[in-house]
Amino acid sequence: MKEQLQQVQIGKPVPDFRLPASGGGEISLSQFRGRKVVIYFYPKNMTPACTQEACDFRDLGKLFGEYGAAVFGISGDTVKSHEKFIQKQRLNFPLLSDESHAVCRLFGVWQLKKLYGREYEGIVRSTFLIDEEGKLIREWRGVRVKGHAEQVLAALQETSR
Repeated sequence: MKEQLQQVQIGKPVPDFRLPASGGGEISLSQFRGRKVVIYFYPKNMTPACTQEACDFRDLGKLFGEYGAAVFGISGDTVKSHEKFIQKQRLNFPLLSDESHAVCRLFGVWQLKKLYGREYEGIVRSTFLIDEEGKLIREWRGVRVKGHAEQVLAALQETSR
């Protein structure tokens, strides 16, 4: 039986984590204390829905920045794959590589999925908004891409008043 990990919960501090990042080095959540953070988890670089989601966050990047929020995406792809994705789509935020799926499990987004009758484990598209003190204040699970980045921006604006 697998050990049950404590998953993030709204209103509670998000445990610190550190992951390899595009651009070299690593990024940890604690680096962003004092700023709001938007973390979005997505299944795979270069796929249509993931590309659209990344581009939507890219296109709203200036507005997220105006509210002092850092945005980054996390998937199980390699840093090398992230670099190609960023270059091709001209993304203006870092992508983090969670090849072991440890952070995905922490956020409860690594789940059993079904496609054409086949079962497999993968990332369920989800987004999290963390406040300046490191507490989870909003979450969106099982996200549909269309209009999602705008929803996250509206929540950020709402919590910044």
